[in-house]
Amino acid sequence: MKQLVIFDLDGTLLNTIDDLGSATNYALRSFGYPEHSLTSYPMFVGNGVSRLIERALPEDVRSEENVTRLREKFIEYYGQHKTDATVPYPGIPEMLLNLQEMGMKLAVASNKYQEAVSELIAHYFPEIHWAAVEGQKDGFPTKPDPSIVFDILGKVPTRKSKVLYVGDSGVDMETARRACVDSAGVTWGFRPLKELRDNHADNIVNTPEEIIAIVKRPGLELDA
Repeated sequence: MKQLVIFDLDGTLLNTIDDLGSATNYALRSFGYPEHSLTSYPMFVGNGVSRLIERALPEDVRSEENVTRLREKFIEYYGQHKTDATVPYPGIPEMLLNLQEMGMKLAVASNKYQEAVSELIAHYFPEIHWAAVEGQKDGFPTKPDPSIVFDILGKVPTRKSKVLYVGDSGVDMETARRACVDSAGVTWGFRPLKELRDNHADNIVNTPEEIIAIVKRPGLELDA
């Protein structure tokens, strides 16, 4: 049985895509660049705000300076509108409460900037006692670098065999692989099932209830 479950945020716990897309379009519009349909954004997200903006910009203007300018506009807008259309995926609040009642330690590991992660978690999941809520911080690498997982394990010491990492993208599956913890790829998020399989998800789940079943499985006691 697992003891710690680490969740990605966007596309895993919360459907944030419309608010992310709207904020990016605002930033693009502010500098006269073409906007994108909100349906385009699931393939732009997953590696943090700077990469989102870089992907949204026309190829010939993807300079560091432009990304920085648009990032400021993005954060300005997103800070005021990040809960306009965002909702938890069906069954997520109930699943989190069930895991909490089972005595699981729960954590978040996101490539979204820290302030937004903390505010979204507090807004949508006030009944959950999170062991750690980690977002992107200046000077620290983003996923799939496993540093964010190691940071959580430093705050919540847990044997790796007792950890489950849950996410919706290949970035998440690679993060778990590099951290040497079990992964579960969710099919309700932003990325296709093929991406999860191609990135060697240890488990594929179609409903939040299946995460509980994985957590309850007996495990081998082989690693430190």
